[in-house]
Amino acid sequence: MSYRPIEKQVVYRGKRLQFEVHRLESEETGETATRELCVHPGSVVILPFLNKDEVVLIKNRRYAVGQLLVELPAGTLRKGEDPINCAGRELQEETGYLAGTLKPIASFYASPGIMTEKMYAFAAYDLEKSQRELMEGEEIEVMPVSYKEALDMTGSGQIHDAKTIAVLLLYDRFHRAQRE
Repeated sequence: MSYRPIEKQVVYRGKRLQFEVHRLESEETGETATRELCVHPGSVVILPFLNKDEVVLIKNRRYAVGQLLVELPAGTLRKGEDPINCAGRELQEETGYLAGTLKPIASFYASPGIMTEKMYAFAAYDLEKSQRELMEGEEIEVMPVSYKEALDMTGSGQIHDAKTIAVLLLYDRFHRAQRE
């Protein structure tokens, strides 16, 4: 069934996202429906390679779930920012590494039932050490591990972050052979 929007109400507007309630009408039957949306500008996630066999993960304290999670570096796009530029900025801010090369892995929607957030995943190579520039309130620890260990962590339950699991498995399945 195809719906067309007939009303949109912005319930909350924050610095990085807003919450909206949409009233829709079926083009076929005239029935109405309501959708609650979190409108998000999009984000990036980066798989940084220190070398062929070692990657950089981070331990990130996530207030929303009250846990320290093992993740790949990631961040929110600024208005008008190109995803590849955001990937380079976020990698440097969270890990202190600059990427000599960034290559796209995939893009996907984080939670399309309720959010507009599209994530852009990149692999980062030829890393050079720089300075970290954490945002206020961020508690991030850099965690270099072997590529194999990172993959094993997705299956052993040590990584609970969906974007990290998705990007590690996507890279392993569709991109790893091209780098060897």
